[in-house]
Parts: sequence; C-alpha cells; structure tokens
Amino acid sequence: MARRFSDAVKRLLVGRPFRSDHFRREALPKRLAMPVFASDMVSSVAYAPDEILLALSLSGLVALTVSPWIGLAVGAVILVIVLCYRLNLRAYPSGGGDYAVASTNLGTRAGLLVAASLLVDFVLTVAVSMTVFAGYIGAMIPELKPHKVVIAVGGIVLVTLAGLRGSASIRRFLAIPTYLFILAVFATVAVGTYRVVTGDTPVAATSGYSVLPMAEEETALMGLAAVFIILRAFSSGSVALAGVQTVAMAVPGFRAPRGRNAAATLLLTGALSACMLVGLTWLSAVIGIKYVAAPSEQLVARSGSPIGADFEQDPVLGQLAQAVFSGFPFMFYVVAAVAALVLLVAANTSVEGFPGLASRLARDGFLPRQLASRGDRLTFSNGILLLAAAAAVLVVAFRASVPDLIELYLVGVFTAFVLGQLGMIRHWTVRIRRIVSSPVRRRMQLNRVVNGLGFVLTALVLVVVLVTKLAGGAWIAVAAIAVLYLVMGLIHRHYTRVDSELAPDEDDESARTLPPNTHAVVVVTEIHKPMLRALAFARASRPTFLNAITVAVDEDAAVRLQDRWDEMDLPVPLTILDSPYRELVRPVMNHITNLRRRSPRDLVIVYIPQYIVGRRWENLLHNQTSLRLKSRLLFVPNVVVASVPWRLRSFTRARDQLIRRAGDIDAESFRELR
Repeated sequence: MARRFSDAVKRLLVGRPFRSDHFRREALPKRLAMPVFASDMVSSVAYAPDEILLALSLSGLVALTVSPWIGLAVGAVILVIVLCYRLNLRAYPSGGGDYAVASTNLGTRAGLLVAASLLVDFVLTVAVSMTVFAGYIGAMIPELKPHKVVIAVGGIVLVTLAGLRGSASIRRFLAIPTYLFILAVFATVAVGTYRVVTGDTPVAATSGYSVLPMAEEETALMGLAAVFIILRAFSSGSVALAGVQTVAMAVPGFRAPRGRNAAATLLLTGALSACMLVGLTWLSAVIGIKYVAAPSEQLVARSGSPIGADFEQDPVLGQLAQAVFSGFPFMFYVVAAVAALVLLVAANTSVEGFPGLASRLARDGFLPRQLASRGDRLTFSNGILLLAAAAAVLVVAFRASVPDLIELYLVGVFTAFVLGQLGMIRHWTVRIRRIVSSPVRRRMQLNRVVNGLGFVLTALVLVVVLVTKLAGGAWIAVAAIAVLYLVMGLIHRHYTRVDSELAPDEDDESARTLPPNTHAVVVVTEIHKPMLRALAFARASRPTFLNAITVAVDEDAAVRLQDRWDEMDLPVPLTILDSPYRELVRPVMNHITNLRRRSPRDLVIVYIPQYIVGRRWENLLHNQTSLRLKSRLLFVPNVVVASVPWRLRSFTRARDQLIRRAGDIDAESFRELR
C-alpha cells in the first residue's frame, strides 16, 4: 500500500515515464535559447549591484563615487569574456564547455580541475539564486523575511521537480520570465534616468541614511584599505559573469549551426547584462541607495541615531523599483515578482548543466556510472537529485545568507575561465603551426590574441578573488574543488583498474575454459516441498557429482531426518555435517571449501531453497539463514549459488499486488503464469 501511494505521488509530481523513442529534447531557436540557457547571466544583475555596494560599505565613504565605475569595469570584463567565449563555442560546439577545451588541449588533469570547479559552481548557482529568490519574496511580503531559509529550500524543490519532469513545454515557459525581467530592469533604469534628468530624483528608503565603516582601522589606512575594498567590490560584482559557462555547456540545445547560434546568443546576453549592470549601479549611486553587511551597526539616520535592530534591507533592485515607481507602487511588485521568477529560471539552467556535465564525467569514468543513466522522463534524474541535495545543504548551512554564499561563488567560475582560455591559446597555437601563410592563419593569430587577453584578464580576476575573499569563505570552495578533484581521480583509477582486470585476454583461456567437473550440493534443513524442488532442479542440471548436506545442530533431529530420507528412498546421498557449537553457516562453508580444496578447477553449485512471501513482516521469519549463507559463499572462488524459490500461499493471494509493487515487472507478461 505504501509503495502504491509513493508511486502515485511520484507520477503526480514528475509525470508518466517516457519511452526511449517517444521523447526527444527539442533544439531551441535563438529567441528561446537565449532566455532559457542564458538566464543565469541575466539574473545575476538582480544581485551583482548588491554585492558591489556591500563590499564598498566596508569603508563607509566611497560607495557613491566608486560604484558606477566598478559596474562599468565589470561590464567591460563581461564583454571581453563574451568575445573570448564566442571563439570557444565555435571551436568546440559539442557542449563540453571549458571541460572539453581543457581536456583536449591541456590534458586530463586540467580538464578534471575544470570539471570539479564547474560542478561546485553549478551547486552554488542554485544556492545563490534561491537565496536571492527568497530575498525578493521577502521584499514583496515582509512577513516572510524571517523564513528565507524555508523559502529558498522550497525554491530548490520547485526547480528540482521541473528538472525531473523534463518537458519541452516547461523550457518554453521558462523563456517568459527572462524577457519580462529584461524589460523590467530597462524600464526601471529608463524611468529613473528620466526622473533624474528632469530634476525629480527618486528617493529610496535608505537614501537618507549614512554608512559607517565596519572597523576604525580601515579608515586609518585609507589608501591601502580603499584599494583593497575596491578590488573586493570588483570581484563581488564579477558574479555577473557566472552564466557564461552555462551557455557554453548548453550548445547541443541550440539549433544548427549550434556553435554560431550559441555564440550569437552569448554576445547578445553579454551586451544586455553589461548595460543593465552599469545602469543599475549608476542609478543606485545617484539615488543614494545603501546596502550594507550589518544594517543595525552601519546605517545611521540623519538625526545621528542608528536605525533599529529589526530593520530589514531589501535588494538594490527592489529599492530602486520602490523609489523610481513611488507614484505607482504596483510596478514595484511587478519588478520584484519578475526578479524572483527569473532566479527560478537561472537555477533551472544549473539543473540542466550539472547533470549534463556529471553524465559526461560518468561516461569518462570520473564519477559513478549511475549518473550517466537517464530516469523515467529521460532526464539525468540522479544528477538532478544530487545537485538539489548539495544546494539545500549549503542554503541551510549558511542560513540563506547571500554575502556568505557569494564568497564561495567566484573561485570555481574563474578557475574554469583561466584554464579554458589557456586551452584555447594552445588550440590556436597548434593549428597556426600547420598553416604557412593565408588569411586563415592571420585570423587564427587574432583569435589567439583575443583568448590571450581573456586569459590575462580572468587570471587577474582570479587572483583578486583569492586575495580578497579567501579568508572570508572562499577557502571552502577551494577545499571543495580540491576534494572533488581527488575523489574523481580515485574513482577513475578504480574504474580503470576494474576494466583492465575484466578485459578479456586472448592468451588467457581461464575465463573460457569449461570446468572438468561440476559438484551440485543441496542444502537441507528439513524434508519439505521446497527442498524436494531444489533437489529436482539440481538433478535436472545433470552435475558430475550430486549430494545433499544438512547440519546436525540437534543430533536427535539429524537422526530422524536421515531415517525419513531413507524411508522416502531419495536418489541422492545425504551427508550430515557435525556442528559441536550448534552453528549453521560455518559447517556448510567448511564443507564447500573442502570440496574446492580437493578439486580446485571444478565448479561447485550450491542449491538453497528460499521462501517467497506475500507480507513484508514475513521476511523477518524466513530466509535469514539462507541470506547469511549466500552472502558468505560469494567469497569462495568457483562457487555458484542457486536460489530455488518456493512461493507461499500468502504470496499467491497477493500476487498481482506484489508484482505491481515491484515496479520493474511487467504484470501483463506474468498474468498467464500460475
């Protein structure tokens, strides 16, 4: 009953299973691929300005003057990386992203490091997106702000179910929030800019507050501290680049020509993201929006008194929408709702990217092979569930704190960037050497210069991230990448060793040679129908030698068993094994090993009757000795265990129900078997 109920719930949430030839994932045109696959980069605009202002708030002085320039610098980096990855996508349209680039050009170890970084990045993308999602839900409904952990975990469950369903219609629906979000951001920036130009500068809830530095010693070393804080703010704002990898991994989902369409999509998305980020950071600086790490300690009202400890700050985009559309409050809810929806879509890109990369690694032997198999809906369900579990653990462990999760975010992203660009430099270098002189060679040389610039730029950002964020929490991401790298290496070593051990050898005939003799041994506990069937099956196999064995736990019972055996005139000799300590398994194991010792090349088949019951609790009353014996016999070479089933009446009465409960048995094919 419980199994039937769980199956019904599964079908309600996930849907009916697809046949392998029934469902094909549709390749998307650019107008749909951009909002579906590039929503990660677009949605980062919803929290990148927050991270810039949050980092600048450490000084308490430079936010108003520096934040637009940092937004402009991050926007420039976005465009450079996009130009570099356009070359990547055209050169490697298979969808492997930086993993394929690094593995092909730099070797397996570099590819494995990229893969570990990307897996960590995908997990953090879901965790960060759902945490920011909870923040926007709290901005719309302030009463829900204390429950942001529950909301974030609920969002993870929602995108997980969408990923498990794997329907093409869901992917088309996901395109709508991305376009609405782009329209909402540009509308906010346009209306806000118009009001600023016309002299009607919007006023946000935090515009009148002053920001105090986190520590007095930072203002004492203003020069050095300011540089450090600006670099930290720049690295925080670089979260806007995280979605580049998602597009690179999703190339097979584009219509042909896949590489060219993905490159065009990436260029458009990069330009939109850069414009939105620059516009939001500039407008927030003009309006005077504040976003700090500790509002009750850093924000001071105009009267000079600190704000209350119960003050909850909204995301920067939410504050901008409230200020810009102050005369039309409904628009604030529209902007916040669209931002929350696009964050769900962004998390869904990782729900597609993580299982896809994990399945590729599993096929290459770096992850458990279960991750390479598709589920009922032809999705990589094991990878989706693993991603959801890891993201939920992060959200709960960090209490849905966006700043703390962002500290972990960028290490994996830029590690993959650096190795990917280095791999592309190697890619162009090898091909340039093969061409003497032609326009193609000059184009390749230009491409190498572009990827070289990308390598230098991403390497500098990675150094900045490590210097400014390592002590703050980035070391956790570094440790996770290192552990994952080592684990995947060990898994690959294990699979390689097992494959080498199991590979057939033309010179070795031991695996093909037939055993000279077969010994059939029937284990007897008492004379009943299951034992007689096991005896009949053993005789039907026509072994060279056949005998039955029983253990004399009770000597009187063993004598009675022998007498009845003789009375029934059974055509198989019965051997009674002595058991001075009343053990059941050890005497049988000793008997089998003695047979093996006398004839090492012979095959021994042990027949064990097993009851098939109809109720779960009946398993506690039957088959315990046989299960224990079978598990021990697996360690003995050249021994095969044959379970001879005997179906009790309880099974026969509940036969149809038990077959349905099994799940992987076709009831129609068993209906005529009685």
